Amino acid sequence: MSSTENFECGYIYHIYSHANGGELIFREEENYKYFLDKLLKYIIPISEIYAYCLMPNHFHLLIRFKDLDQISNGNEHACLMKQFSNLLNGYAKAYNKRYGRKGALFMDFLKRKKVNDEKYLIKLLHYIHNNPASHGLVENINNWKYSSYRSYINWYKPSEIERKEMMKYFETVNDFIEYHKSNVDYDFMSFE
Repeated sequence: MSSTENFECGYIYHIYSHANGGELIFREEENYKYFLDKLLKYIIPISEIYAYCLMPNHFHLLIRFKDLDQISNGNEHACLMKQFSNLLNGYAKAYNKRYGRKGALFMDFLKRKKVNDEKYLIKLLHYIHNNPASHGLVENINNWKYSSYRSYINWYKPSEIERKEMMKYFETVNDFIEYHKSNVDYDFMSFE
């Protein structure tokens, strides 16, 4: 599965991007909140978000594109990609203005992989939520505020995250928590 694969409606994707060079995408709490606001504005209308994690220099999203009837020209990829372009460009412009910087904030292209396998899907959920611990930012993933993990364990609270679909793989919230504490082999997952 190529990282330049075209987007298609109805499919699940792992989407991720890194900061350009050694820079940070998020320097302070306001940055994370602003990015999440933009995510809701541009991505929720075209997709269901199953999971996300925002890290200081990169982010991960696990989404399923909605079946959009309004795409009449047949170019699903361009229509869906436009929303991501709006998200990333809007964020980068505000970030550059705030910190007096110029140039590209994100790497040249948005990396993406279509998810066609349930085992891979569940491992991605684990990988995305455990990213802050894997990078040594926290010991307990519940302490990272910028991922969808807390939305799942606080099941009773309203959320923009589509939790029902992923919770089908777990009998209880406690099973979900225990799965995230387990060691999962990511060897077959390649992140270019």
